[in-house]
Amino acid sequence: MTSPRLFHLPAVRALLVQLFALLPTAALAVGLETFGRGLTLLEATALQGVVAMLVTWKIGLAPWWRLIQLLFPVALLAALGLRLPPVLFLAVFILLLGWYWSTFRTQVPYFPSNPAVWRAVEALLPARPGARVIDVGSGLGGLTLHLSRARPDAECAGIELAPLPYLYSKWRAGITGSGARFIRGDYEKIDFGEYDVVFAYLSPAVMSGLFDKARREMKVGSLLVSYEFNIPGFKPDKTIFTTEGAPPLFVWLF
Repeated sequence: MTSPRLFHLPAVRALLVQLFALLPTAALAVGLETFGRGLTLLEATALQGVVAMLVTWKIGLAPWWRLIQLLFPVALLAALGLRLPPVLFLAVFILLLGWYWSTFRTQVPYFPSNPAVWRAVEALLPARPGARVIDVGSGLGGLTLHLSRARPDAECAGIELAPLPYLYSKWRAGITGSGARFIRGDYEKIDFGEYDVVFAYLSPAVMSGLFDKARREMKVGSLLVSYEFNIPGFKPDKTIFTTEGAPPLFVWLF
């Protein structure tokens, strides 16, 4: 019987790993207690973090989950020890929810690009007026706003699922009088065929699906541009290094 889709989500698997790590930690604590040497609370939480990290590595979650799993039990213990007011935890939760929103489902954390990348993407835009470009997972809107300034003749858009980055992008566009357009939503719901250039700085977890969508929808002569993350099995038509030592831009021509 196939496991429910919920249990394939990395965040859910990470939580289950922490729960699983309780078992050997508790067993060792009880075993040592019988010999008169129990574990302190700090030792137990540190041990649980190590066990959770090892299990996370074994089941193949992304590398950043290992550090999260290692530090989570000790961080939780420290937070409880500080006796912080419960409303503070609620406020932090709401802030993180607004910032990361469905990262647990999409597996796309917040990855900001930089001005060197923006200029490289600008150079890839078609010279003709009315060219259309979209940044999928536009974050705080830096790339989209830059392109709109540099190419006021182009139609520059960004799409972002998380509410706070989307609202911040809209606010920046409003106060600067930018012609950039921001959409709140899932890039899976838009048609890539409407754009001449599609830029993505997402996550290795979604690159194969992104490329499948691009192959289905993008028109002849359009470009798919990915910063840092290549697409397994599909050699890019161009690879651009924006600065020395920086990750490359991968470009596919359709």
